[in-house]
Amino acid sequence: MSDPVFLDNLRAFGLTGQEALVYETLLRHGAMTGYEVAKETGISRSNAYGSLSSLADKGAAYVLEGESTKYIPESIEIFTGNVLKDISGKAKWLLENAPKPADTSEGFITVAGTANIENKIDNMLSKCELRLYFQAGSDILEKYRPTLEKIVSDGKKVVMITDDFDIEGATVYRGDHDKGQIRLITDSSYVLTGTLNYKDDDKCLYSGQSDFVKVMKEALKNKILLIQHGIEEEERE
Repeated sequence: MSDPVFLDNLRAFGLTGQEALVYETLLRHGAMTGYEVAKETGISRSNAYGSLSSLADKGAAYVLEGESTKYIPESIEIFTGNVLKDISGKAKWLLENAPKPADTSEGFITVAGTANIENKIDNMLSKCELRLYFQAGSDILEKYRPTLEKIVSDGKKVVMITDDFDIEGATVYRGDHDKGQIRLITDSSYVLTGTLNYKDDDKCLYSGQSDFVKVMKEALKNKILLIQHGIEEEERE
């Protein structure tokens, strides 16, 4: 039985759904004719031969000549490695030749979807040059522990407001907050704020608008003052 997750990941390497199914079948059984692939997968013989030919063009299979034409699969390691190498080269070319993007730092951008929000967080952290403020639950912060530790080790200032998370060298304030709520400010220049509950309705607002960043930064400072005040009250008691 085909693994849907395996097939889905194969499609990320430029294969159609049918090509992914045929490639997985070759990996399982070795050299096969189009007739054998069609019989094994349940697709038509013409589609089987079409997919095999396309896999050969894409470097995922090779033709094995003999009394009957058979196809053998390229190893998954070599196939995916070649695709990544090709994509990496194209990405480098695009970076060197793409038009300079328009300045959107003063605007407000809605970032929707878990993956897009996580990518935006990764991007902001990777570009942080001096300092960052990060308010989030420990479940979210834990995902970025290696990156945050690297930022601290590079001598950059890291301030976090969270429930139960700690990194040596970072300033951590422990306080209650709504589950899934995040607020990230980097270099007093960019802010990301919203929800990250790993659900379809995850949504954040991203901006480099100076007044908005200032307001968000003041809100975090006030949150820290309230936390500090609470600690001081507890110590008095």
